[in-house]
Amino acid sequence: MTVWPLKFRQRGDGEFLLTDDAGGFFLSAQSFLERYIGNTLSSADQTFLRENGHSFEREGDPDWTAFAYRWARRQSKQQELSYVILVPTLRCNLTCGYCQVSRAPETARGFDWSDETLNASLSFIGAMKGPRIKVEFQGGEPLLRVDLLERIRSFTRARFPGSQFVVCTNLQRLGDREWAFLEQADTFVSTSLDGDRDTHQRQRTHDDPTTDTFFKNLADAVRRLGPGKVSALPTIDVDASPNFEELVGNFERYGMQSIYLRPINHQGFARRRRSDPHSIEKWNTLHSSFIDYLIDRNHRTGRYIEEYYFSQCLRRFLRSGADDHVDLRNPNFFASDYIVIDHDGQLYPTDEARMLSRIGRVDLSIGTVTAGIDRAKIQLLNHASMNNFDPDCIHCVYQPFCGTDVVDDLSRDGRIDLVRTDTWFCQRHMHLFDKVVEVISRRDKAAVRSVAKWARVPSWGDHMIPVHT
Repeated sequence: MTVWPLKFRQRGDGEFLLTDDAGGFFLSAQSFLERYIGNTLSSADQTFLRENGHSFEREGDPDWTAFAYRWARRQSKQQELSYVILVPTLRCNLTCGYCQVSRAPETARGFDWSDETLNASLSFIGAMKGPRIKVEFQGGEPLLRVDLLERIRSFTRARFPGSQFVVCTNLQRLGDREWAFLEQADTFVSTSLDGDRDTHQRQRTHDDPTTDTFFKNLADAVRRLGPGKVSALPTIDVDASPNFEELVGNFERYGMQSIYLRPINHQGFARRRRSDPHSIEKWNTLHSSFIDYLIDRNHRTGRYIEEYYFSQCLRRFLRSGADDHVDLRNPNFFASDYIVIDHDGQLYPTDEARMLSRIGRVDLSIGTVTAGIDRAKIQLLNHASMNNFDPDCIHCVYQPFCGTDVVDDLSRDGRIDLVRTDTWFCQRHMHLFDKVVEVISRRDKAAVRSVAKWARVPSWGDHMIPVHT
């Protein structure tokens, strides 16, 4: 019998988590680990490993083939381009202190699409294969150029019936024309809601009238557009975080059961903030507390709220193929299924890449909408977009579940060859997956019920976690 290589990590309770390259996992004691390392596995050990898919007798047998299938399912694959992020204007009518896109003032000139860029963007979209695509309008504040949004949507509808559109808007200025655009069945709204009113005003709107306008328009959007048409993200300052109860209550008040806690991004104007070497530890502590709070609140109220990214990590840990979030893809191919067209016609592989280029940190553009995609540059970026051969990741127990973020490494550290455990991305995800294992190992009713809801399974029990003694 051949045992697939196992990676291990000691937990706080002294137990060990062991995983293989296909994402199989189990919990065990140090005594098993010593037998595994010393090549003195007992018959009980061998039976457990065989029955749980961690070994095979010969190459090509059913156990070997099943492992190969599970491994392949864990790998992200190249996809057809089906998602385009458009930035028709970089101008904005707010002055958020943590703005990550380095917005331009509302009255500025030269930060909107030219006619040439508009026409080239229509041609670019028209050349996509479809049959359905998704278009996300970013900014700046994209509704400042609702005329351009109308042109794009009308063209895309005719070319790809059944497509979807998302407008990322601050909801500050909505007239009849803007409402008419948003009220269409194929169009969705994404906005920012930074927890309670005081936090939102401090970070985004800055005065009472502007804040009043936002909350009125948010309530109107939820009422006029209907359930599931409006989503929101809170951006969290770890040194001045909102009250959890008020944050969740505010989201629930507007019919939102999924909350994506987002730290202030190290991009754009947010880079002017004082750098804190302890920010990742603060963030991990805050995020862990929020998960514990949600588990308790869900149990008390019987209403189940999720932290979106934690749920993504949970499902990624539990089953192969669950790589809906770009940060959890491996390999994380650039310009595969989505691409960004900026206000000046430059193409970028991610929204963060265009933010980083905007401040002159590094040019991550991959062509222009008129000249096309620079495939050589994409290939260069893709060389660093997988963790399978990273000298640090290959030893990590969470490697099968994790992804990569070259852009974040460049933004924070100016290079991509750091020791992986020194990066923000690695420290954040180590903590996240540690928290996943902690939560799924809990036996109390509160945790069990939230895990079931977040994992999208009917129920959760001890049998879902393999344990070998």
